Amino acid sequence: MAGLSTLILLLCAAKDVMPSSSHWKPTWPSYRVPVILPQSTLNLDKPQFDAEARLEVVSPCGPACHKSSPLPTYEEVKNYLSYETLYANGSLTETEVGIYILSNSGDGSQGKSRTKRQIYGYDSRFSIFGKDFLLNYPFSTSVKLSTGCTGTLVAEKHVLTAAHCIHDGKSYVKGAQKLRVGFLKPKLKDGSKGANITNSAMPEKMKFQWIRVKRTHVPKGWIKGNANDIGMDYDYALLELKKPHKRKFMKIGVSPPARQLPGGRIHFSGYDNDRPGNLVYRFCDVKDETYDLLYQQCDAQPGASGSGVYVRMWKRQNHKWERKIIGIFSGHQWVDMNGTPQDFNVAVRITPLKYAQICYWIKGNYLDCREG
Repeated sequence: MAGLSTLILLLCAAKDVMPSSSHWKPTWPSYRVPVILPQSTLNLDKPQFDAEARLEVVSPCGPACHKSSPLPTYEEVKNYLSYETLYANGSLTETEVGIYILSNSGDGSQGKSRTKRQIYGYDSRFSIFGKDFLLNYPFSTSVKLSTGCTGTLVAEKHVLTAAHCIHDGKSYVKGAQKLRVGFLKPKLKDGSKGANITNSAMPEKMKFQWIRVKRTHVPKGWIKGNANDIGMDYDYALLELKKPHKRKFMKIGVSPPARQLPGGRIHFSGYDNDRPGNLVYRFCDVKDETYDLLYQQCDAQPGASGSGVYVRMWKRQNHKWERKIIGIFSGHQWVDMNGTPQDFNVAVRITPLKYAQICYWIKGNYLDCREG
């Protein structure tokens, strides 16, 4: 199964089903999703948790750099998609995976430092105030990590975020072992019955209520790459909570090409650190893309890293509009464009392979992960 020809099949596994010219709605494409299954698990030494948490990633490798990089081999892809699992008791495992393509009949149906300018001209971000908005979908799916980043609810007990919020590429960050996820909730009148509620002032008397994380999955592509070249392609992690959050969550989906996105735009909400206590929403056009990354100039600040990038499109099978997360906001990039520095904010696309991996982490059954 090894070899470049197999890899090309994997990278071309996305089989778009385009709407007819008479169908005016932007429609979710159908994808042929590969299968990623654990092959073996090895116990590792407990990590030191000595890295400083970074709220963004800076990389000098821009669109042209990524597009000119050679395709990874099949064995390299398997290695990148293998993953570490960190448990709340501090234990750590490494899981090797296998990648398979099933036929339709078997589907079970650190760069140079610069002053970072992440606001592009007029600041187009919107702070979301009022519990009627904050506690309602889709804004209610955004949560805050105790390491300072943002995450998005993607299942009853799971949160999707950026890997660099947990691991700096070499070591787990301080606080990763006792990682918590914060949910905005109304302040109780007597202030006595809400467990783990902070005392910081919030609009509309909103407070964070925290839930501990049971375990965390980080792909080896991030750990191996250290965010310099291929690493940024794998800047995502999945957190499993110790108990259900009991909120509506947003499903993940395979990222369509930018030309298929409604208006060519993406949306995401996060806890930008220049607006403490505020959930900040924004949308903007995609400027460029590679197979693994979306380049855009959405206004953002550190703290928004890990936000789920989503779009709303028509789900033909269900005859309804549906939002899905198609990427994870990673951070800021300075790119040398023909000798002229240009900056972008970057999101990691959920490719068919990443969808298969994240979905298996959530569901534990590949038969539930055949449609992206």
